Amino acid sequence: MTRGLDMETRLRRALEHGELELHYQPQVGFASGEINSVEALLRWNNPDLGWVAPARFIPLAEETGLIQPIGAWVLETACTQARAWQDAGLKPIKMCINVSARQLDGKLVETVSRVLAETAIAPSRLELEITEGVMVGKDPATEAVLQAMRALGVGFAIDDFGTGYATFDYLKRFPVHTLKLDGSFVRRVCDSSNDVAIVDATIALARSLGLRVVAEGVETAEQHALLKELGCDDCQGYYTFRPLPAAALEKLLAP
Repeated sequence: MTRGLDMETRLRRALEHGELELHYQPQVGFASGEINSVEALLRWNNPDLGWVAPARFIPLAEETGLIQPIGAWVLETACTQARAWQDAGLKPIKMCINVSARQLDGKLVETVSRVLAETAIAPSRLELEITEGVMVGKDPATEAVLQAMRALGVGFAIDDFGTGYATFDYLKRFPVHTLKLDGSFVRRVCDSSNDVAIVDATIALARSLGLRVVAEGVETAEQHALLKELGCDDCQGYYTFRPLPAAALEKLLAP
C-alpha cells in the first residue's frame, strides 16, 4: 500500500516537475517507404527511479484519475510539436495519440477543441487511438464523445485490433479511419497459417470499409515482406524505427 502511494505521489510530481516527455514512433508506408504518421508515446524519467516503464505507471494513472491531466498534457504537447514541425516546413504527417477509456468524456472533447484552436493544426492531422473494447461498451456517454470527435473532424484508430470484439456495425458508425493489427498476430504471421488468414481477412475488411491498416510490432524483414505482400498499408515497429525524441525525428522529416 505504501509503495503504491509513493508511486502515486511521484507520478503527481512528475507532471508538475517536467519529468514526462514524448517520444514519437514513425508509421512507414509499405509501398512508399515514407513516414506517413507518428504515434506519440509517453515516457517518464524520474530522478530517483530513472526511466519508468509505461506498463508500470499508466495503469496507476488510470486507477488514480491522473490520466486526465496527463492525457491533456500529452494532447497539448503532441499537437504543439506537430505545429512546430509544420512551421519548420517539414513533411506534413498525422499525429496519433493513445486515449484511455477513462478519458472519453466531455472534458476530452473540450481539451481537443481547445488544443486544435490553439495550435491551428488541421483536425484531419490528429488521430486518437482507442482499444477495441471501447467500441463495444455501448455506453451512451462514450458514443456521444466519439460522435463529437467526428463533428470536429478528428479520426480514430482501433488499437490492438483482433484481440477484442469490435463489430462491423461500430466500424461503420464511428469515425474510424485506421485498424492497427495487434502485435501478437504480427509476431506469428510468418509461422502460423491461421494468423496469415486473420491478417488477410482484416485487410480485406478494411479495404471494403475504406480504412487504413497499420501493422504494429514489426521486428523482422520476413514479417515486413509478408505484410507488404498481403497489402498492409503502414508498418510500425523496431524493424523500421524505434520511438525517437522529437529532435531526432525532425531530422527524418526534413526535406
